Amino acid sequence: MKHAEQVTFGGSGLDRAAELRGDVPALAAAMQDPRARTILIWRGKCLVSADASGEDLALRRLPLDHPVLREARGAPILLGREEAAIFAHDISQWTPEDLDAEALSQFLDGSEQVHPAVPDAHFAELRMIMTRLTARDAELAAVAKGIFGWHATHGFCAKCGAASEVHQAGWERICPDCGAHHFPRTDPVVIMLITHGNRCLIGRSPGWPEGMYSCLAGFVEPGETIEAAVRREVFEEAGIKVGAVRYLASQPWVFPSSLMFGCHGEALSDAIQIDPNELEDAIWVTREEVADAYAGNRPGLLPARKGAIAHFLLRNWLADRLD
Repeated sequence: MKHAEQVTFGGSGLDRAAELRGDVPALAAAMQDPRARTILIWRGKCLVSADASGEDLALRRLPLDHPVLREARGAPILLGREEAAIFAHDISQWTPEDLDAEALSQFLDGSEQVHPAVPDAHFAELRMIMTRLTARDAELAAVAKGIFGWHATHGFCAKCGAASEVHQAGWERICPDCGAHHFPRTDPVVIMLITHGNRCLIGRSPGWPEGMYSCLAGFVEPGETIEAAVRREVFEEAGIKVGAVRYLASQPWVFPSSLMFGCHGEALSDAIQIDPNELEDAIWVTREEVADAYAGNRPGLLPARKGAIAHFLLRNWLADRLD
């Protein structure tokens, strides 16, 4: 697909400066550089403020001596290099005075939190703001959220059970007892635009907002190709046989740790038989119906939200730009 990396969280050309991760003197020098900056993560949310236009948002880049960093309980993670090194700190142990715990548990958390040390910025759920960030800021936010999420759930050695330690500027954990090395987890997921003539197959999972539909998706199993995973998942979830499958684009989706492989599959049948354990509903929709839904002219049908790879695939199908 010629414009595959235009998907949200697509490559922004970030220099990840991987050679610095294990070079302790170079890493120390990078942290002492007055141009070095860090971004903040709080319970998976990133700190943002209005950009120069006032219309969109920008990650707030802070100097490494900013007072708010006293809230951090762990070492920073090296994200990469812009003008100088850029890091990420996690201040999840901070508790706002007016915290709405119920809002944090919503499917899409629209609440915002303001730290008194940075009063002109706020923490926001990445899925709510991903289309308002530049490609670079979206990539940095995704990297920081993904890495801190991995550390939060993988603090113990999977081989012997002992507490592991952070190494390589946040990109590795090593067990001090058995010496096992552990690296950030990424789960491969296929998400597929399945077409049958002028129609495509969309479905909804239980608990989604009313009327929301998207492309079918599922995890790739061990020893399975992407193409085989597409055919298996579509048949398991909707009872549809799929023939030719081709890869289109990928998207890192750190909610919490997936890499989405966007594919196009051609259906060999159209009789839907859903697995109620997987889907609440699945339907065939025409190009015209999808276009009407995106235009807001089809009540009861909300297509995949902007920023998700499903939206990207559907939009390009409508525009006949899958090549």
